[in-house]
Amino acid sequence: MELSGTVTVFLALYLTYLIVVSIKRGVSKKGNLPPGPTPLPVIGNFLQLKSGRTIESLLKLREKYGPVFTVYFGNRPVVVLCGHEAVKEALIDKAEEFSGRKTNPTLERTFQGYGVVFSDGERWKLLRRFSLTVLRNFGMGKKSIEERIQEEAQFLLEEFQKTRQEPFDPTFFLSRAVSNIICSIVFGDRFDYGDQEFQALLRMMNDSFREMSTPWAQFYDMYANILKFFPGPHTKIYDLLEEMRLFIARKVKRNQETLDPNAPRDFIDCFLIQMDKEKGNPASEFNLPNLELTTLNLFFAGTETVSSTLRYGFLLLMKYPEVQAKLHEELDRVVGQSRVPNIEDRSQMPYTDAVIHEVQRVSDLIPMNVAHAVTCDTEFRGYVIPKGTEIYPMLTSVLHDPSMFKTPDTFNPGHFLDESGCFRKTAAFVPFSSGKRLCLGEGLARMELFLFFTTILQRFRLKPLLPPQDISLAPREKGFATIPPFYKLCIVPR
Repeated sequence: MELSGTVTVFLALYLTYLIVVSIKRGVSKKGNLPPGPTPLPVIGNFLQLKSGRTIESLLKLREKYGPVFTVYFGNRPVVVLCGHEAVKEALIDKAEEFSGRKTNPTLERTFQGYGVVFSDGERWKLLRRFSLTVLRNFGMGKKSIEERIQEEAQFLLEEFQKTRQEPFDPTFFLSRAVSNIICSIVFGDRFDYGDQEFQALLRMMNDSFREMSTPWAQFYDMYANILKFFPGPHTKIYDLLEEMRLFIARKVKRNQETLDPNAPRDFIDCFLIQMDKEKGNPASEFNLPNLELTTLNLFFAGTETVSSTLRYGFLLLMKYPEVQAKLHEELDRVVGQSRVPNIEDRSQMPYTDAVIHEVQRVSDLIPMNVAHAVTCDTEFRGYVIPKGTEIYPMLTSVLHDPSMFKTPDTFNPGHFLDESGCFRKTAAFVPFSSGKRLCLGEGLARMELFLFFTTILQRFRLKPLLPPQDISLAPREKGFATIPPFYKLCIVPR
C-alpha cells in the first residue's frame, strides 16, 4: 500500500476512534443535563458558537433554549445560566453546590489550581478565610484604608494637574493610583508613579487583561483540548502572567530575608509566618505556589477591576454631560470645596451613589463571570448536573435583565433611585458576582470607586475631545473581561 493510502486509512481509523470515545464520554457524563444544541463529535457546538463572539452566541442560544441550557466546548459540557432568577437560584439558593471553580484554559498553565481565585474545595476555603482576615487586619473596611485612599487620590490629583488641560490617555494614571492601594496591603508600601518597574508591571497587567478577552483567547478557551498541542497567541498570556509572578517571587524573597514574625508588614509577611507555623505539615496549603499566586490574584484584581471601571466611568460622564453636571451639583452641596470627600458622605449623596452603581452595571466588567463548577451531582430545575460540570453564570444577562432594569441597554442612573430620589438597592446588581464566590475585595472596591470619583470630580471637569454624541462606548474587547475603548480627554480645573 502506498504511503498516502496508509496515512488515509490511519486518519480514518483515528477519526472513528475519536468519534466513538467522544460519544461514549458524552453518554457517561451527560446524565440529565439541561437541553441545548446537539453537539458534533470532537468539535462540540462549534457551528453555533461564533469565533470571538462567545457572549453574543450564548445569549442568542438562550432565545431558543431558555435561561438554563447546555453547550459543548469541544467535548466539554458547559451549563449556561442566564437572567437574574436562574443565576440567583444557583449562586444563592444552592450556593454550596455551585461554589466549585473551573479555570479558563488560557490561565490554567499559570495557576494550576493554586491561588485564592482559581483554587477549589478545602484549599479555596482556607485561602479565602485567611485572605479576608489579613485584608481586614490591614484596614479593609476600616478608617485606616479610607485615609490611604484619600491620600492616594491627592497624589492622583497632582498628576492630573500636571497635564495642564492638554489631552491625555487616563489608563495608567488611574491604574497607578488604584494599584497603590492594594500594593500597600500586599507589599506593605506604595510605589512612586515614576518607578520604572511599577510602570512595566502595570503595562503587563493591562496587556494580559486585554489578551484574556481577545477572539483568539475565547476560541482557545472553547477548544483547548485540541489547540493546546499547537503554538499560538495563548502563550503570550502565560508569559505576561509569569513575569508578574516572578516580580512577586522577588518580593517574597526580600520579605523572607527581613521578616520579623512579631511585626508583619503586609500580606506576604502574614502568609510567610503561617507557612513557618505549618512547616511540619506536608499537606499544608501554606506554600510558595499559593503565596505567589494568591498575591498575584489580589494584586491583579485589586488593580484592573477598579481602574477599568473608572475609565469607563470617565467616558460615560463625558458622553452624558448632564449627569456630570448633576454630580458636580450634589458634590458642591454636600461636600463643598473646603474638605476632602469621605465615605460617610455616600449616604448623603444618593445621585452620586446611583451613578457609580450604573457605571458598574453598564461597564459589565466580567460578563461571563469566572467559571464555576458544581461540587457534587446537583439537581437543578428538574435536571441533574454531574459533579465537576462547568457552569457559566452569565453576569451580563443579570446586569441587563429587562425584568430588573427598566432600560437595560441604556445608561440610566435612575435604575438605582426611587421616586423620591433616594438610593435604591437591587438584587440584580452583581458586578462582583454573588454567593460563596463573591469577590472578596468588594468592600474595598466600592470604597475606592466612591472616593476616587468624588475626589476627582470635586476638583475637575472631564472634557471630551469629541462632541458627546460622537463618543463611542464600544469596548476594545469583550470576552473574559470587557475592555474599555481607548480614548483621550482633558482635565479642566473647576
